[in-house]
Amino acid sequence: MRLRCEAEVVRRQQQPPGPRGRSARALLSLGRPRGSAGACLLLCTARDRAGARYGLRDNVERFFTRFVDEGKATVRLREPPVDLCLSKANASSLKAFLSAVRLAHQGTNIETLPLSALVPAKTSEVEKPKTKMIITSRRDYPLTKNFPYSLEHLQASYCKLARIDTRVLCLKKLRKLDLSHNHIKQLPATIGDLTCLQELILRDNHLESFSGALCNSTLQKSLQFLDLSQNKIKALPIQFCQLRELVNLKLDDNELIRLPFKIGQLGHLRFLSAARNKLPYLPSDFRKLCLENLDLFGNPFEQPNPLVPNIQLKIPLTLLECAARATVNHRIPYGCHLLPAHLCEDLEVAKMCQCGSACLSSFIQITVTMNLHHVAHTVVLVDNMGGTEAPIICYFCSLDCYSQFLDRYLQSNG
Repeated sequence: MRLRCEAEVVRRQQQPPGPRGRSARALLSLGRPRGSAGACLLLCTARDRAGARYGLRDNVERFFTRFVDEGKATVRLREPPVDLCLSKANASSLKAFLSAVRLAHQGTNIETLPLSALVPAKTSEVEKPKTKMIITSRRDYPLTKNFPYSLEHLQASYCKLARIDTRVLCLKKLRKLDLSHNHIKQLPATIGDLTCLQELILRDNHLESFSGALCNSTLQKSLQFLDLSQNKIKALPIQFCQLRELVNLKLDDNELIRLPFKIGQLGHLRFLSAARNKLPYLPSDFRKLCLENLDLFGNPFEQPNPLVPNIQLKIPLTLLECAARATVNHRIPYGCHLLPAHLCEDLEVAKMCQCGSACLSSFIQITVTMNLHHVAHTVVLVDNMGGTEAPIICYFCSLDCYSQFLDRYLQSNG
């Protein structure tokens, strides 16, 4: 006798919190093991990692059959202490199956039971766990039914979601999450608990920020593709550059007034698009990038003018500035357990002079022109005039450094 259903094996003494174990579509069999004299009757489920089989004679503690007409039932065994949860079965076949199990438990002569030789289920008869689900309308979104815990790719677009469903945050195997074209305004920090997440697509939502907590989560080690385009983001947090596994970053059609200060730390980044934002210039760290494709079209870049510096020098230098420069220049370890948190934050965004020295709040700032082909193999035109140049910030730690730069600049443009 065979029964096609979904079988879930739950060990009662070690039941984990939350969802009960793993489910597997299976072909359950009740019969005589091949090569056996019939002294033992076995219930063989879809083999788990240990290839488990379960004896029945005098071993059934209880039957749960309240929903048998819906194709659901549970058989509770004494040893090992497990519950065999059956679902999605044909009701009449399930009743016949449970009847045979009950007779076997009571010790009925095996020869009188309508059993066939017990053989393992064929691979073609076992349905694999669902790994991909695509939802593209509100009416198809599951409101009362859980998502399969085996999902690796979930797309829920055009569903008018105002927030991320907490059930989605329980899908620990997710590698790709696409929530584009919704109404999401805020991201929960618990997205960082999706330890396998490699692709996160949030295109065309109502986001105004990207949480620094997400940047400090396990996404640092897993996230490779991030699409935040068509939102309302004005700036990304300092911690954003901790997402150092990023390969592809899309920021088009936002309200960005600046890119992350330490964007050069994204050493794996190869594709960057931030078209149609409000960027006046690029950060100094932008020079460190090594991209394959770059798109900055449609930003209101300012005209660079190295002869009009923004001078923020403090003479003499404050004790804080001297200490900060020494800490960065000599690579002295620091942290919140040694220094106040606000000082650590300042040190994290220390500016670097072209001479290689650091400066904190005492500096000279200018913008110069950079050809974007210096950092990217393929560059989308910056404007309709065919340009591939953009202004980039430069910092100088002293008047001497700025004077040396100015001399070289005047000579090359004289």
